[in-house]
Amino acid sequence: MLSDLADGVLTLTFNRPERLNAWTEALGARYFDLLTEAEADPAVRVIVVTGAGRGFCAGADFQTLTALQEGTLESFTEKRANTFPTTIKKPIIAAVNGACAGLGMVHALVCDLVFTAAEAKWTTAFSRRGLIAEYGLAWVLPKLVGQARALDLLLSGRTFTGEEAAGLGLALRSVPGSALPGVVGDYARDLARHSSPTSMAVIKQQVWGDWELSLDSSRTKAEKLMAASFGRADFAEGVASFLEKRPPEFPPFTG
Repeated sequence: MLSDLADGVLTLTFNRPERLNAWTEALGARYFDLLTEAEADPAVRVIVVTGAGRGFCAGADFQTLTALQEGTLESFTEKRANTFPTTIKKPIIAAVNGACAGLGMVHALVCDLVFTAAEAKWTTAFSRRGLIAEYGLAWVLPKLVGQARALDLLLSGRTFTGEEAAGLGLALRSVPGSALPGVVGDYARDLARHSSPTSMAVIKQQVWGDWELSLDSSRTKAEKLMAASFGRADFAEGVASFLEKRPPEFPPFTG
């Protein structure tokens, strides 16, 4: 993987362009290691994930799938779940620049926000490979697009464009591929510059963690979190910067 940090934004790039960045055990382990390092690095406020070349991630590498089919490999041996990015306490933005299939689609959708090239090709693919909805996708998809649309995408395994992905609600925006890096970069830098890292960490945990809670339970939890936020320096700085009409100077997230 490639890694680049500028203006508080860390860009991680899947870097197997000759294989459309197909997922391997080594790629996954390195990606998760870099996410762990980014979470601990106070210089990193926002993480962007994208792919080199023509693909975002074309799913599991076929050499791995063949080994699984032949019985020479039992499973991916990475100890961290493919939903691991949801546990990272910093916002992660997927910039889907091209092919986004199967496990690659899982990794786009376990990011917190998704931007996509309008012409990018998306597919769940599983049903066309004799597989099932893997790695939590059967849980995530209905919550994003509704049950009927989720079942359409999963049962048919059809290919659809990034423009349709955004229309369905899988992506926040679709833009021409040539514009994607600039659009995502501007958005990520705005978060890094104007949003409290601690607030973003707590909000991310609320959104991913409250899906299974009742409204009353989520509200009660939020009341406690809000009371805690009143005592942090971020709150004082947020109010002061607003009154003084200047950009905020929020401290890094410290856990």
